[in-house]
Amino acid sequence: MRKKFSLAIIISSLFIFLFSACNKPKELVEGQGYINVDGGKIWYRVVGKGNKTPLLLLHGGPGMPSYYLKPLGELGSDRKIIFFDQLGCGKSDRIADTTLMTVDHYVEEVNKVVQYFGLKEYYLYGQSWGTMLGTEFYLKHPQGIKAIILSSPAISIPRWLKDADSLISLLPDSTQKAIRNNEKTKNYSAPEYKRGVQLFYENFVARKLPWSADLDSCMTQIGKQYDYMNGPSEFTIVGLLKTFDRTDRLHEINVPTLFITGEFDEACPPTVKYYQSLVRGAKMEIIPKAGHFTMQDSPEVHNKVLSDFLSGIEK
Repeated sequence: MRKKFSLAIIISSLFIFLFSACNKPKELVEGQGYINVDGGKIWYRVVGKGNKTPLLLLHGGPGMPSYYLKPLGELGSDRKIIFFDQLGCGKSDRIADTTLMTVDHYVEEVNKVVQYFGLKEYYLYGQSWGTMLGTEFYLKHPQGIKAIILSSPAISIPRWLKDADSLISLLPDSTQKAIRNNEKTKNYSAPEYKRGVQLFYENFVARKLPWSADLDSCMTQIGKQYDYMNGPSEFTIVGLLKTFDRTDRLHEINVPTLFITGEFDEACPPTVKYYQSLVRGAKMEIIPKAGHFTMQDSPEVHNKVLSDFLSGIEK
């Protein structure tokens, strides 16, 4: 009986050891790899050698790979920067299952990344759709988040659409007509509609021409969730997110918060100023001459704004 009891203890201890080893957080060091999440594997990359509080990045889209955020890697001189491609785009597994294309699913995907690296304290940076995701994630999993950066935020899609309509009115009359006529007929594949989309993007999304290779790659590798959750373009939002609005809960953010927008951003400065007013003590910075991808249009200024904000917290 004693031998059987001892053997049971040994087997139980071995099981606990193996279970603990399998669930031990990944060391946060430079490199890349994959994380298992519901629906597939997601790709990540860690850059930086510094030991200050790490920065976790949430890219836009939904479905825009993280490549365009590459300039933020320059902040790695004093901290680790964590990039990852959300499921369905970039170097992560592609998906066709629309039950995986939900805000709640992507919130839990971010949580998987946090758990994988065992992040106890970190900064959260979201850009565009990443600000929706980042806000939702913070409201559900605030533990360990020391500050949040909402870059070119899309916190309210109804406001976003009103702003987009006002920006379209700044384009040439012929372009406006092409966009609006094809929106009415839902002919989003029409050449004149596509030309209108491109002109809108070059004015309000990424103004620095020619676009970088990273940005070009992003545009050609957008995941299917963009159409399903967003729609055919930045200003024709008919998908799952068309009624998204989290302005009613921004007051619940109680960590240092920075809003960033470009001078010519489709996330228009007056709207971002309104978001800022809803978060107690929040700061806001406007990047001169930049569109929606501020880190592409003006990487040095964007990174200085972000670095100064984090340095102010870490004094």
